[in-house]
Amino acid sequence: MTDALLGAVQHNNVMETDQAGDGDTSLHSLAGFRPSVAITMRENLSAIRSIPRLLPRFPTKTNVDRDRVPVLLVPGFMSGDFALTPMNDSLRDAGHWTSRSGIAPNIGCTVEMVGVVERRVESIAERTGRRVAIVGWSRGGTLGKIVAVRRPELVESLITLGTPNTNPLAVNQTLASQLQLLTRLQSMGVPGVIGQDCLTGSCATQVRQWLDSDFPTHVRYVSMFSMNDGVIDWRACLDPAAEHIEVDATHMAMGAEPAVIDRVCELLAGIEPVDIAV
Repeated sequence: MTDALLGAVQHNNVMETDQAGDGDTSLHSLAGFRPSVAITMRENLSAIRSIPRLLPRFPTKTNVDRDRVPVLLVPGFMSGDFALTPMNDSLRDAGHWTSRSGIAPNIGCTVEMVGVVERRVESIAERTGRRVAIVGWSRGGTLGKIVAVRRPELVESLITLGTPNTNPLAVNQTLASQLQLLTRLQSMGVPGVIGQDCLTGSCATQVRQWLDSDFPTHVRYVSMFSMNDGVIDWRACLDPAAEHIEVDATHMAMGAEPAVIDRVCELLAGIEPVDIAV
């Protein structure tokens, strides 16, 4: 393990110890970190460059390869299924049966969002007769991990992209401010948005318990991260339960980055489909 990764694991362990000892039910302090100007500029430019990749292409018939695992794609916070269009297209071209999450935008209560993803996994498993591979970007990876913990009999693999599963609130100051705004809107009666309970209340406690649970040994779990991530603290992506793969990408473009998509396709191509036990 490199010195950087070893230091990151120690950093995560310290944060977990601090959380366990201070009596706070929040997942992590929501002060937010401030990325460098260079990283911030790279994030913003990458988001602009990704726009052409998100444009829908002319639909073509997918020839499903029964030797490929079915895949569910789950978008990140404040995003929707459209953001994973390039990955969805590439996986279909490779012969995978794919499904969108039906989430747009991903700003709701975490426990409720877990329910949405879990029901979609149930539907895919029933339709295909096989365990499902979940690819989750950012918060989508957190939802994916929780579903894998709750319903291991339905999940074959989990790939997360820039997902801080050791500290889901290890975010930059801009995202922290957006979260605080959403919680205020929820307190004013706006439906369908994340509330304070998801940050410091019983919802946060439940999410933390799920994330800290033993991860099913048969589910291959890969966490992709970038040290140049300007939205989340990349060290929080180093979940001890996962294999770690470093990629050269920004957070906001990771799910549409061609090199990342190629790596995801490569990983999923190596997974043998498993029929659901009846």
